[in-house]
Amino acid sequence: MEPKRLRYTKDHEWVGRDGDTYVVGITDYAQEQLGDVTYVELPEVGRRVAAEEETAVVESVKAASDVFAPVAGTVASVNEALETQPELVNQDPYGEGWFFKLRDVKAADVEGLMDATDYNAFLATLEE
Repeated sequence: MEPKRLRYTKDHEWVGRDGDTYVVGITDYAQEQLGDVTYVELPEVGRRVAAEEETAVVESVKAASDVFAPVAGTVASVNEALETQPELVNQDPYGEGWFFKLRDVKAADVEGLMDATDYNAFLATLEE
């Protein structure tokens, strides 16, 4: 996914439209903060999640962290490749390192999240 076309949360998740689903992952900033990812726990397909609900878990050599659903929806699919290749999160956070896809998402909820410009401005406040 192209980072400038995605929407972002303050918890460093991204969401982008892919046909009739929305793909969710963590940002490059998040994977850098985590360090080498060693394990990913994915949600069950069919699970209904609320916005900001803990939906997945990512573990690294430094810490374990929750991945929150950026918007409400139903888990349509998960990235099973992460079960055997969790390092994909580090190698390609906006591509092969995605976590799950949601369906039944309200487009207005996605539009309410930060765009790339706003997210980069938010990151700048963290580095001060």
